[in-house]
Amino acid sequence: MTAAAQVLRLLGARGETLAVAESLTGGLVAADLTSVPGASRSFRGSVTAYAGPLKRDLLGVDATLLAERGAVDPEVALQMAVGVRRALDADWGVSTTGVAGPDPQDGQPVGTVYVAVAGPSGVEKVAALRLNGKRADIRRESVRSVLELLARELGGNARAQDTEQHGGI
Repeated sequence: MTAAAQVLRLLGARGETLAVAESLTGGLVAADLTSVPGASRSFRGSVTAYAGPLKRDLLGVDATLLAERGAVDPEVALQMAVGVRRALDADWGVSTTGVAGPDPQDGQPVGTVYVAVAGPSGVEKVAALRLNGKRADIRRESVRSVLELLARELGGNARAQDTEQHGGI
């Protein structure tokens, strides 16, 4: 079972919904989720906020935080997840932000990624990833990582893998 299918199964069993905020993954998380038949029962939608002003205006990320630290930051990731949850009226929100390359961004090297989950009862988790590989590899691993982080929070046994094989989380 894919991570997307597992997340949707767990959400369905709980009667809960999900919204996604994406930056470096540019819609890949939403694409993975919507590739699963029946995704509409739990998946509310997504915001691809590539530009900083969209993170601020659509997702409610603090403008001072963005100005001081840039978009590649764990607190930005968390605020994106919280913001998309609120904006799309979902039980859970997840987000991705980082540097897929080919060049560094906001003083961060290629492969620096933050994924976050926000949910009911104050659940807020951020994972810092240090990924290797080409742009496409970093983006795909970011998708897998955020879905597995959510699956763990939902109580599922996320697929255990050798992380070095997948970019070295």
